Amino acid sequence: QVQLVESGGGLVQAGGSLRLSCAASGRTFSNYAMGWFRQAPGKGREFVAAISWSGGNTRYADSVKGRFTISRDNAKNTVYLQMNSLKPEDTAVYYCAVARTGSGTQVSRSYDYWGQGTQVTVSS
Repeated sequence: QVQLVESGGGLVQAGGSLRLSCAASGRTFSNYAMGWFRQAPGKGREFVAAISWSGGNTRYADSVKGRFTISRDNAKNTVYLQMNSLKPEDTAVYYCAVARTGSGTQVSRSYDYWGQGTQVTVSS
């Protein structure tokens, strides 16, 4: 059974940092791209960042570019999201997901497996 478990969320003041982790189990994900999405209250799920199977290619939403960094450790079947200079508008539930292919994509329907999410709250 495939399982993705996010951790590292919490409450932080504006300007602070958090590091999210997503541990995958049930299969080997080293051949697949992984991504992070988020959903704020009353809004739809939006793309945050994606990383290719090798980690060699990454892409980011314009709203987080320069502040967030996605990385992965295939030996640990884990993907990370380092979030710096956090803003109140970053407040959301953050989800990790595994794509169907090795290339990262911004399209949520390209992802097969999703975690349960971790809450990130940024206070002003």
